[in-house]
Amino acid sequence: MIILIADSGSTKTDWVLCENGEIVSRVKTQGLNPTIQTTDDILAVLEAELKDALDTTAPKQIYFYGAGCAYENANNRMRLALESVFTTKEINISSDLLAAARALCGHEEGIACILGTGSNSCLYNGNEITENTPSLGYILGDEGSGANLGRQLVSDCIKKQLKKEIREKFMQQYNLDVASILERVYHTPLPNRWLASLTPFILENRNNADIHAMVTSCFIQFFKRNVMVYRHSWLPIHIIGGIGISFAEEIKEAAESLGLAIGNIVESPMEGLIRYHSNNQ
Repeated sequence: MIILIADSGSTKTDWVLCENGEIVSRVKTQGLNPTIQTTDDILAVLEAELKDALDTTAPKQIYFYGAGCAYENANNRMRLALESVFTTKEINISSDLLAAARALCGHEEGIACILGTGSNSCLYNGNEITENTPSLGYILGDEGSGANLGRQLVSDCIKKQLKKEIREKFMQQYNLDVASILERVYHTPLPNRWLASLTPFILENRNNADIHAMVTSCFIQFFKRNVMVYRHSWLPIHIIGGIGISFAEEIKEAAESLGLAIGNIVESPMEGLIRYHSNNQ
């Protein structure tokens, strides 16, 4: 049977059409988040970026995993958009967190985390998520995410928590001042993506003492506020996401300082999801 698996974050969506565990075709589009986008917004992206790139009559089942797909109202918006493009009505919509858990843990117990543009975590019993600390988004939470790292960098620069040399280097490299930063954060769409786009500077300057301290502090806060609350410190902590891959050393350092053990760190859940759904057919 041909199935379509979609893994959507705040920045990009990976669509894979597969049959018996083999990839038939693969397409990337921009990220889709029904919490902050309307059905019409989502449909516009599907029609512009996906409809002509993928055979929309081929999949018999669709498994859409996405950021923002944790609540009924948001899922209904996503479902309406998908039903307008694809012929199948067998559409399963789940959170990106369940995607991470299924991809990382399979049918084993563990703690699954997402560290990308946003962040999230859960306790997984091998079949379903049993506990989840709400991520609360880039304003109230998302500790350890790309948006969080970018927000902390901007804030630390403006409030002079970093040394003058690194502050000036950052502001000059991105041609920023206080006014332009406030404009980007408070008066342009999707500021979380812009904040996350600043992480290459952090990565390039990770050996700077101030930047290193800032980064490890963000990951320590992620573990304290999102993982240690599960009180299952003996379980391995598995991580998915570009931030997880890019800052693996700092993540492991932060975890070790708290007595936690990091398991697998992978960039994308897709390969794990293909295995999971192929084994369940």
